[in-house]
Amino acid sequence: MAADVDTEITNQTWNMWFPTVVNLLMSICTYYLTVRLIPKLKDTFIKANLFGIDMSKTTSDKVPESLGFVELIAALLSICCMLLLGFADDVLDLRWRHKLLLPTIASLPLLMVYYVNFNSTTIIVPKPFREHFGFSVDVGIFYYIYMGMLAVFCTNAINILAGVNGLEVGQSVVIALSIIIFNLVELGGSLWKAHQFSLYFMMPYTATALALLKHNWYVL
Repeated sequence: MAADVDTEITNQTWNMWFPTVVNLLMSICTYYLTVRLIPKLKDTFIKANLFGIDMSKTTSDKVPESLGFVELIAALLSICCMLLLGFADDVLDLRWRHKLLLPTIASLPLLMVYYVNFNSTTIIVPKPFREHFGFSVDVGIFYYIYMGMLAVFCTNAINILAGVNGLEVGQSVVIALSIIIFNLVELGGSLWKAHQFSLYFMMPYTATALALLKHNWYVL
């Protein structure tokens, strides 16, 4: 019995300290790597106009900084909120009123950043209706209402098909492929960076969705 107790104590000590020591060593390596990288990347950030000035110093030297990249953070925050909705739905068995509320909340960071940075609520009228409404129409606050409702529709349109083999993920693949095709077509336009950024998410997502579809294909 004493030997078993000693072995258990030894294993517990190993499991407790080994990951901590590994984490400490990785942190030390990260420190030295960061110390070496910052001076090398300093000029690159300044050339890209990603810098600030330390107001607490008498000098006005440019200090490189990332400036937050608020648009990207807001997009990632919205994606994380949508993932939380899927997790909460599976684990907590949410009611439908909650499924309608959470996507609306998840879209708020993206809409707020868009409002602060762009606030363009003008839409291009489809060709069959331009004779009556003109080339473009400013819809004002209805633009944000529509975008918020679109987030609710997109998430629940897929979620409502959960449990039907292949249909849920198949719908996701069709939507993802359509977005990828649209992004590829628009890469030659003036907003190519935005479509390139979209491809960074959509291509890995499509690849994993296709893998899930392969294992979830409906078979009689």
